[in-house]
Amino acid sequence: MTLSPAELLPLLMRRKREGLPITVLTAWDAPSARWAEAAGVDLVLVGDSLGMVALGHATTLPVTLDAMVHHAMAVQRSLRHTPLVVDLPFLSYQCGSDSAMAAAGRLLQQTGCHGVKLEGAEAETLVVVDRLVRHGIPVMGHLGLTPQSVRQLGYRRQATDPVAQERLRRQARQLQDAGCFSLVLEHVPEGLAGDLRRQLDLPVIGIGAGDDCDGQVRVTADLLGLTPRQPPFAPALLPGEQLFSDTLRGWVDQVRTPLAAAATTPADPEAQRC
Repeated sequence: MTLSPAELLPLLMRRKREGLPITVLTAWDAPSARWAEAAGVDLVLVGDSLGMVALGHATTLPVTLDAMVHHAMAVQRSLRHTPLVVDLPFLSYQCGSDSAMAAAGRLLQQTGCHGVKLEGAEAETLVVVDRLVRHGIPVMGHLGLTPQSVRQLGYRRQATDPVAQERLRRQARQLQDAGCFSLVLEHVPEGLAGDLRRQLDLPVIGIGAGDDCDGQVRVTADLLGLTPRQPPFAPALLPGEQLFSDTLRGWVDQVRTPLAAAATTPADPEAQRC
């Protein structure tokens, strides 16, 4: 049964209250969406990580809104009942609430997604969250390691000292007050994530934040071993890239072997005399 957008928040809140872990996987095209839904996840996320997974970029920064719409539409076509959230890419919401409203509205209109995700909790971002939520667009927050801030923060673990942890706690409460329906915490200490899980009403979904969260989100390509560089908090569950390469190489060799044998077979002397 297809979940309506209005049912997403109650579903996640019910899981938090009942202590049922929330599972989230990313998708970037129709096949990856089918894999995620077949696995039975609670939520599919079209993350701007697709820039690195599918488009060959070194970071998420080059990913455009057009690209997010294109990939999210492909994902949506393969989903039958799993709710969908889509990342707002870099510069689609940092330039003010008007551009953010237009970008988020376009994602909802063209992809049928149930909500959008954005990074950070700066004053300008909180204004954006408040406006989106007031106009009926569900928003998922994202704190800790925020990939769109890679030029400033890098990919190192975040909130490792008391000052930074208190700042993250404050930001998490601000995102909740602004109306976010859930919060992703990436690459932060487990103790901090656990404290926030208990202190906040909204579901806290971790990635590299330990097990003491309301749920976990992972980049599907990381789990399948399809990324050249594995993040330290998402070890591959199988050597996917090697399996695929070896399988395709075997097919190439299979096709070439009869052709090579035919090319090296001596000509029939009787045929040469004719």
